[in-house]
Amino acid sequence: MTSSLSPNSVDVLLFDIGRVVIDISFDKVMASWAGHAGCAPAELAQRFVVNDSFKHHEIGRIDDAAFFENLRASLGITLTDAQFLEGWNAIFTGAMPGIAPLLASAAKRMPLYAFSNTNPAHVAHFSVAYADLLSHFHTVFLSSSIGFRKPDAAAYDHVVKEIGVPASRILFFDDTAANIEGARARGLHAVHVTSTDDVARALAELGM
Repeated sequence: MTSSLSPNSVDVLLFDIGRVVIDISFDKVMASWAGHAGCAPAELAQRFVVNDSFKHHEIGRIDDAAFFENLRASLGITLTDAQFLEGWNAIFTGAMPGIAPLLASAAKRMPLYAFSNTNPAHVAHFSVAYADLLSHFHTVFLSSSIGFRKPDAAAYDHVVKEIGVPASRILFFDDTAANIEGARARGLHAVHVTSTDDVARALAELGM
């Protein structure tokens, strides 16, 4: 499905959260952990990988404590769970510039949903810290709750079924090219977000 849009071409807007609604910075995570560990952030960044532990955490297969234990081994540092959690939640740096008014306006025109690859620790944090921003969404689909992550086909199929409209009537916003490709392969319209301007442009094409 291409991202060609026009008024009345979709019925639902679906948003990724990280770097689309809420800005994130892995540099802040590494700086926090490095500060506790007494090493350079760059050292930890080189060791940090999106491995099976990371993915299993995002689909609810392991809990926060197990994820942090795996980090101790992969990063070679001996932080407490509280120190890991502090740094892990430092990833969130505020609402994406200009997104709040766009969501507020769009929500008056059609239903908004969110779909995020995320984990229990982050959910507990952003659900409170960004409650007002997230209140625009009818439902927030979380990989750690539904058991599927983008860009797996089953993830999109699950969300589409739960929303209850055809995939071809959903417009998905995400900052990761692989997730955009995955969404289009399952029949959704999709916009690759590099800044809030991309969201604004798509909404304008929809006449919003």
